[in-house]
Amino acid sequence: MPQVQLSEIEQRVYQAVTALEARGQVPYPDLIAEESGLTDEQLQTPLHLLTEKGLLHREDSPMAGLDFGPRFCARQMA
Repeated sequence: MPQVQLSEIEQRVYQAVTALEARGQVPYPDLIAEESGLTDEQLQTPLHLLTEKGLLHREDSPMAGLDFGPRFCARQMA
């Protein structure tokens, strides 16, 4: 399997998601932004690109009536 090339900002976002998951926190965009040191606006493009590359997957809130927004979960890099 070919190695996926990531920009510096994509690496920061991916590492932020995996760090949040390792601590047992839910990787919501606001927490990812805080962990990676980015603004919400700066976060949108890398989240989209990482999802397209198959490194993150978006999950919508599983509980009806309690929508905390989407969360982005990491897939293991090969």
